[in-house]
Amino acid sequence: MTDRLPSADWTQRPDLAALVAALGGGNARYVGGAVRDTLLGVGVRDVDLATPLPPPAVMARLDAAGIRHVPTGLDHGTVTAVLANGPVEITTLRRDVATDGRRATVAFATEWHEDAARRDFTINALYADPVSGELFDYFGGLADLAKRRVRFIGDARQRIHEDHLRILRYFRFQARFGSQPPDTEAENSCAELAATLKGLSRERIGMEFCNLLGLPDPAPTVARMEELGVLAVIMPEADPQALARLVAGELRQDVAPDPIRRLAALLPPDVPLAEQVAARFRLSGAQKKRLATAAARPAAAEKPRALAYRLGREQALDRLLLAGADIGALAGWDIPVFPLKGGAIVARGVKAGPEVARILQTVEKRWVAENFPDAARVQKLLDETLAP
Repeated sequence: MTDRLPSADWTQRPDLAALVAALGGGNARYVGGAVRDTLLGVGVRDVDLATPLPPPAVMARLDAAGIRHVPTGLDHGTVTAVLANGPVEITTLRRDVATDGRRATVAFATEWHEDAARRDFTINALYADPVSGELFDYFGGLADLAKRRVRFIGDARQRIHEDHLRILRYFRFQARFGSQPPDTEAENSCAELAATLKGLSRERIGMEFCNLLGLPDPAPTVARMEELGVLAVIMPEADPQALARLVAGELRQDVAPDPIRRLAALLPPDVPLAEQVAARFRLSGAQKKRLATAAARPAAAEKPRALAYRLGREQALDRLLLAGADIGALAGWDIPVFPLKGGAIVARGVKAGPEVARILQTVEKRWVAENFPDAARVQKLLDETLAP
């Protein structure tokens, strides 16, 4: 593994260079995901900086340089610089003063090692000098990254006691980066302390679990969570084998990962249960509706285009993929608009009211059953419906 951060598109950003210059030499290092992902050759979405400067000093320097910023988390030392090519979080070095498994009380630190020591995994505690690219590794993260090993910093149980959500974060990072066999201490600690997840908000659990489900292939990791007794704590209804079948179907038909569809795969076709899970994880109204629609899938096969017309493309894809059906009929197909309005029926002598609605529904059903023929055919269908 290199001792320098490789050049990447994001490291060449002029706005980042101006930000680093504003903070002053030696007062900023890239940290966390941007460093890790660049070393792995993975695309970087977010860039974070760590600094020994306290937040007031950070803001004063940004003001002097004319860089707009937002105090997004001053209690935890975070100021967000609003740059042309995307925001950058600047966080003062910290150390934990007290933790209860849900939140931490922190104090600002001046030593990089202290800041690294409070992070979760060794591969997330890598820092890089923005100018020279020199890497700083305090806990063997580079070696772990080379082996694709997800390992807690220090004692795994202590790290989990500090923040119980780290159990789910471990499995997410294992699904994304981890090799086999996994780190034994990490797995044993997650299994031993799985019950501590009950102390977290359901919303935090739901967000982290959906982040895991959105990865390319989370099925083996979710199956391992079941084996270790972790899945039973957060989602006892889950069927990992059904998730594996869905992921295989998505890959076979080149469908992008979707966490809500995969959450639906873990559940049986039971609408009340799906609504309970949506409420448990504090999903949005739209997500709850989608989960319930997926759970309402019938045992019999459904026609793809008719289903998409009735439910919309996204929910139709959910139902078809969950059933293991071919979605080829929807490729390149735009959902049509029914080419008949009530006014056209009234113009044919039918009094406005329930009878118009009944005729519209009758013609529309036949139109769908005939696979959406053109407007001329719709007029013939209307003629046949109005015929005495």
